[in-house]
Amino acid sequence: MAAWLLSSILLLFGLHTALGTKPACRIRITSPGLRLLQSEALIFVAEELENISIADFVGKEGLIQYSISGVRITDLDLSTASLSFRPGEGLQFEVKNSSISVNFQRDMLYWLVQDVGQINASAEGANIWTVLNLTKSKEGQLRISKLSCTASIARMHAQFTGSFRGFYELISSLLMTGLRFLINKQICPALEHSALVLLNSLLATVPVRMPVDSYVGIDYSFLSDPDVKADWMDMEFKGMFYPLGNENDTLVNNAIVPLVKRTQRMVYISVSEYFFDSAMYSYYKAGVLKTDIPESKMSVDLAYLLRTTFFGAIILLAPTSSAKEAPLLLDLEVTSAPHCTIKPSGITVSVNALMNVILLPPNSKPVMLSSIVMESTLNAKVTLKGKKLGMKLDLKRFRMYSSKSTLESLALIPLQTPIKALVHFTVMPIINERTQEGVQIPLPEGIDLINETMRNHMGFLSIGADLHFYKGLREVINMNKPILSSNNSTVSN
Repeated sequence: MAAWLLSSILLLFGLHTALGTKPACRIRITSPGLRLLQSEALIFVAEELENISIADFVGKEGLIQYSISGVRITDLDLSTASLSFRPGEGLQFEVKNSSISVNFQRDMLYWLVQDVGQINASAEGANIWTVLNLTKSKEGQLRISKLSCTASIARMHAQFTGSFRGFYELISSLLMTGLRFLINKQICPALEHSALVLLNSLLATVPVRMPVDSYVGIDYSFLSDPDVKADWMDMEFKGMFYPLGNENDTLVNNAIVPLVKRTQRMVYISVSEYFFDSAMYSYYKAGVLKTDIPESKMSVDLAYLLRTTFFGAIILLAPTSSAKEAPLLLDLEVTSAPHCTIKPSGITVSVNALMNVILLPPNSKPVMLSSIVMESTLNAKVTLKGKKLGMKLDLKRFRMYSSKSTLESLALIPLQTPIKALVHFTVMPIINERTQEGVQIPLPEGIDLINETMRNHMGFLSIGADLHFYKGLREVINMNKPILSSNNSTVSN
């Protein structure tokens, strides 16, 4: 019996854990997206390799003393380079049979004769192979955890001219072998630093847990290592909003897991109903889904209908003549967290609210005239601007009735149309002002989404888009250099 009870508890705990870690957001990077990334990556790699530091070296061959200094890569042919997905690991960067141009300063002494100058050399048959292992860090971020690298240069030669050409040709093989060894030795360390430090600083610009506004925040923590296939890479994010006042008060994710099936566009983003539900739940818990509408913001016809409808209550509850002319106030408050429903036919949001009709007599306490239950269905249209996901809401269906009696509900029928118009023209603009500001999608700084197309599915929304670099990798990395020190500890873990 005890064993059965223990196994049941463990099963329930495991089920609760699984439900609590289901992704609400999934992003797929495809081969077309990787090809665009490759163009930026090649510029970055070329800059990194051209800036590698190669040690000076000196030597003696017979009566000839020589030194080589200021070795610098001046050109790197990356026309054969390729960036591809490596299933189960991450990304693979490969350069085959490339060429490298190098120049350096020479200083040769033969007996009492010295020759100083610059030499141009070239390396051929350069091959570089690297694999970047992509994993989830302890902080829930995507990071490059390891870089595997091999580099080799098949041959190297230099063109010597001038009076000492013969002397240089005597030691050319020795010089080129030494120089080839030094360049080989520096390529992989340079790429490792670029990946584990510089590129990880770029990945650190992807938001993980951040405030959306002064009321709610969003958690984009990675839930697992990326799922890398031959033609795409899928990443699963928590995609959960939370109220800033109580970050532990979150909605349990019981929605279906969003899927991505396509590979034609550069990037696909899929979000479930929970993504939107947790946002509305957080705003509800933050206490911001309420507003007051004074009589000054009502139409004259609505104010007249309200006074006519609740004339008996006014006489009964506020019998003084001054109270009868007192201004009215409509107090609207959502009574439960709104719910989003996504179907192929469209997206709707269900909202339940309570509208209190209040009289504000002078020099007296407010008088509650009635409480009206409001049930609304809103049409939702998701928008994408840059990498911010927003939503525009329109009032579709509206129903209201009295919380006290059926008789009073019948008396409210004349108010149905003007109250609906009030909600449409007064309340909806306030809501849309907030929802259309949007929330950032978890992509690195310097990248925007363009040419997006959206499709509704049963329980989730998918977005296909192209990537656009409005900043180069180098620019973004240089902008985020101040945070490198805090990321170094993450890299070393």
